[in-house]
Amino acid sequence: MKMETVQAELQRWGEIFITTQGGTTYEIHLGDTEFDFQRRLIRLKTPAEEYVIDGDAVEAIRMHYGHQLGGSHER
Repeated sequence: MKMETVQAELQRWGEIFITTQGGTTYEIHLGDTEFDFQRRLIRLKTPAEEYVIDGDAVEAIRMHYGHQLGGSHER
């Protein structure tokens, strides 16, 4: 899949899961992901690490819908 498609879906949803040809799945967000179209790379920055992903090696995109975490309701 072309990385332009990945970027378009990320812009549409704000947060998605991508799975690469190697079978690794990443959760990426608008705020922590950069697209380098010259080098064809996706850079995912996390507090602990930076991932450099082959931008054209994404095989699947899954949308991530909002949901409640845990069992308590915060007010």
